[in-house]
Amino acid sequence: MDGRRRAPRFGNGAYELTDETPVYVISVAAQLSGLHPQTLRQYDRLGLVSPDRTAGRGRRYSARDIELLRTVQALSQDEGINLAGIKRIIELENQVAALQQRVAELAATVDGAAAALRAREAQVHASYRRDLVPYQPPVPGSALVVWRPKRPTD
Repeated sequence: MDGRRRAPRFGNGAYELTDETPVYVISVAAQLSGLHPQTLRQYDRLGLVSPDRTAGRGRRYSARDIELLRTVQALSQDEGINLAGIKRIIELENQVAALQQRVAELAATVDGAAAALRAREAQVHASYRRDLVPYQPPVPGSALVVWRPKRPTD
């Protein structure tokens, strides 16, 4: 589909189902979405909703696919958008989601780099020698002259 699918996970010997786990055959997916199975096949041919396939080439729909089928139906029937427009909307929504994920990744990277920079800066400041005083050039007119008379040498 668009790279969002993940392999089902096995935890503690049990099979964990996610929204992306393909479990529904076409007849069940049609019933859950309120569409005819032939409509689901047409959407698959057009690339609107592309379910996973079994080894025998049978379609398997996930909960996310069912939700997408409902969205396609709502856009088509309620909003009057044609299937080409719906396909473009779905592509753009997927692109926006991918970009938002990338922005979040980059923001986390920037936050990590900023924290590392602050830690390094603190480390540098902690390494300063405290017995040294930074040189400051004298301000004109504020010089202090100390006079000591010479002592006679014995």
